[in-house]
Amino acid sequence: MTLKTIRASGSLDNAFTITVAAGNHVIRMDQPKNAAGQDLGPTPLEIILAAVAGCFGTIGRFIAHQRKFELRGMRFEIEADYDPDGLLGRRDDVRPGFQALRVRVEMDCDLGREEQQAVLREIERRCPLADNLLHGTDLLTSLA
Repeated sequence: MTLKTIRASGSLDNAFTITVAAGNHVIRMDQPKNAAGQDLGPTPLEIILAAVAGCFGTIGRFIAHQRKFELRGMRFEIEADYDPDGLLGRRDDVRPGFQALRVRVEMDCDLGREEQQAVLREIERRCPLADNLLHGTDLLTSLA
């Protein structure tokens, strides 16, 4: 097995604005104005929802290519629930992460509903982001 390493680097700029370089791209995250941000980009939690859509779409495209069916497109509706008291440090007994994440997927293809459901289960099984959310990943932090 050969592991592949990917990297990103970022900085906390003004107020809550965070700029991250990933590959050849720059991602800006922020908080809404009603949460002391400038609303210059999605929140980090919203980025997770966007990443789930991106991962599902990418893996869906891989599966369609491998199984040789035409996947004309996909649509995603994603919601997640969390308790802000955890991330704001108001309560130690509340986890800061998502309590639930719901992904509703619509596939534009000629597969029947049961076949689409099987593809969706395969997408979830193969999506690295879903794997990280479901099974956790070691998080190793250190000071520079």
